[in-house]
Amino acid sequence: MKNLKAFIILISLIFFKIGLASNDNGVIKPPIPLPPEIVNPENPNDDFAIPEIKKSGIDIDGEDLRYLEKTYTVMVEAKVDVFIPLEVISDINIEATIIGNQIKEIPFEIELNRAPEKKDYYSIKYSETVIDIDGDGNPDTYIHSPKYINEKISKDNYVKIYGEKISKEGKHNKTIYVTVEVGE
Repeated sequence: MKNLKAFIILISLIFFKIGLASNDNGVIKPPIPLPPEIVNPENPNDDFAIPEIKKSGIDIDGEDLRYLEKTYTVMVEAKVDVFIPLEVISDINIEATIIGNQIKEIPFEIELNRAPEKKDYYSIKYSETVIDIDGDGNPDTYIHSPKYINEKISKDNYVKIYGEKISKEGKHNKTIYVTVEVGE
């Protein structure tokens, strides 16, 4: 079996050698020598090993040269679709003074990085909409926004604070995170 493979490879190389001796332009190329029998040093019983790339044999400044057989000019066109997600770019700070049992509505605006491309598709999501600002276990502050956001700046948002439900005096702070979500 090994001898049959070697014979077929030898015949193929001879025809390959004859076919490449000259080309259609009349330029005669030097014959390609047959490679010596290749043995894989890691596995000597292996029938097939990949030969090393042959060089031209011409040495200039310590480097072997290789000749290009053909050259091509290739034009590549690249198209990229860039998607920038819709996100909130404004910080919202709400300061209010509540006296006694006052009920106060404080409007605020939310600014996005761009106008939404679809109507009634994106909505504002808060980390909390019902808040216990003084920490007494009784919710006293509520955040309201429209169901969908359709413009770059949403103006119909407000915080409603019920003074009668606040039991502790003092300055109270709460951080709420705002994101944009795809509406259902």
